[in-house]
Amino acid sequence: MQSQAHIDSWYAATANLSLSFPPLRGGAAADVCIVGGGYTGLSAALHLRQRGYSVILLEANRVAWGASGRNGGHVGTGQRAGQAQLEKWVGQAQAQALWQLGLEAVETVCDLVAEHSIDCDLRSGNLHVASKPGDAAELAAEVDHLSRVYHYDDLRYVEADELAGMTSGQGFHGATLDSGARHLHPLNYALGLARAAADAGATLHEGSRVTHYRENGKVQVSTAAGSVSCDYLVLACNGYLERLEPRAAGRIMPINNYMLATEPLSDALAARLIRDDCSMSDTLFVVNYWKLSADRRLLFGGGESYSRRFPADIKGFVRKYMLRIYPELAQTRIDYGWGGTLAITLNRMPDFGRLSQGVFYAHGYSGHGVPTATLAGKLLAEVISGSAERFDVMASVPSPRFPGGTLLRWPGLVAGMLFYSLRDRLG
Repeated sequence: MQSQAHIDSWYAATANLSLSFPPLRGGAAADVCIVGGGYTGLSAALHLRQRGYSVILLEANRVAWGASGRNGGHVGTGQRAGQAQLEKWVGQAQAQALWQLGLEAVETVCDLVAEHSIDCDLRSGNLHVASKPGDAAELAAEVDHLSRVYHYDDLRYVEADELAGMTSGQGFHGATLDSGARHLHPLNYALGLARAAADAGATLHEGSRVTHYRENGKVQVSTAAGSVSCDYLVLACNGYLERLEPRAAGRIMPINNYMLATEPLSDALAARLIRDDCSMSDTLFVVNYWKLSADRRLLFGGGESYSRRFPADIKGFVRKYMLRIYPELAQTRIDYGWGGTLAITLNRMPDFGRLSQGVFYAHGYSGHGVPTATLAGKLLAEVISGSAERFDVMASVPSPRFPGGTLLRWPGLVAGMLFYSLRDRLG
């Protein structure tokens, strides 16, 4: 099949590697077959090769064609759900283990960037701003909790008056500054992982959509033009899993999120928007997230949709969210607007699991995918090689199915998202 080119985004326009991998033709065999060429699959391929496994990765389009090449590029610490909530779900000891894995996820991204000389504009810091007065108190309590219970001292609370000197953004009541967080160019990071995996000996195929698989001793994975026989299968499809594996699909919901890139800004304006060149995000349920690019554009993500269609005017769709925070950009030109599909879960924690002795999956990163999906690949390599403890820490987090399964999950999700969007607007 013909693979689709990367969408017209600022990321694609500034990609620094031009990689091309041939479609799968005919029969092939490997220890492990990976379905999906995003962070999960690429990280798994690299880590499995480092452990000596033969690996074939099948990507329906281009490597990093999906969310891995389109997202906000935030590399946040911890888990997508807060530690206090995790303590209620899994207990203190397990929450501690999850916290450490969250820190390791960021460290793993940084180590891979350094080890494989991945040029992806890796920088430090995230400023998480309170959009409502009550959110400010919750952020202050979080700083205290993480310091006392988890001994994490890279997070501090920022009062509203200090915050006003760090950003010209409007409507904030305080913030947390996490110096342990990172941010990067997500597509260049993914392309760097792909190059590293290929250099390590993994076989990558683009334009190779998997149509089905079956287990009969070995796992047989089929595309329109070929097949792979393997001992282990890794499903790393995230928001693009669709009907390939119904047993896992009911725990995730594909949704669409959107971004824009402004024209390059003056140094003075860029410094006014984000003084310290950190990434930023807010506390709204439908979160806004933004950062400066290496060429001093504002990269701003805002708004979601829950159908298969993208808005006709993505630039205009996202621009209204940007102007609520930065009205001073009303006359600023928007050069790029794009969307992407990600997968969320009901509790916003990723869903890790095994479907049989030889079939594993990880997905549902819910907007925390750069670090968590990278770590997922590392943990998938561990569990396949016989060390299940750390994979099982992630897999032990409750992962409820969406009510109604894949057939009826859309109406419930839309109703819930509309409710929370209204609550965001009304405060």
